[in-house]
Amino acid sequence: MEIAIKRAGIADLEELMRWREIVLREVFSIPTGEDMTGLLTANRAYYQTALEQEEHIACFACAAEKPVGCGGICLHREMPSPDNPTGQCGYLMNIFTLSAMRQHGVGRAIVQWLVQEAKRRGCGKIYLESTEQAYPLYRELGFHDMRGYLKYGEKTD
Repeated sequence: MEIAIKRAGIADLEELMRWREIVLREVFSIPTGEDMTGLLTANRAYYQTALEQEEHIACFACAAEKPVGCGGICLHREMPSPDNPTGQCGYLMNIFTLSAMRQHGVGRAIVQWLVQEAKRRGCGKIYLESTEQAYPLYRELGFHDMRGYLKYGEKTD
């Protein structure tokens, strides 16, 4: 099966929002009937600003010209350091494949495309959060655990 990656821009905002809601509901176990208006409004505002300023690169994975997956990378800068001399960072997020298309290389194609885009922009650090199910894929693609990181706030696991 051939998977084509299509960069998504502001013209694709409605499709991005449709996929973002699917991802949020599945990843955070939000029931179909639960109102997400506020969260989706915030996501729309994020996309409108971040896509225009190229602080976020979004894409769709397509099979037979129909989207079967999506992904994005948030680009930002941190203070340069020995492990990231450029200070450019990319946070992979929203990597998602329709359940019927999993295990067909869709996620792999999305991640490889986004990593290539991040490297092209000089990112010296590319990181993500992952489900246990996706760990093997990310490890195969060269990701490893980041030791010494903690997250402030309410524990979610």
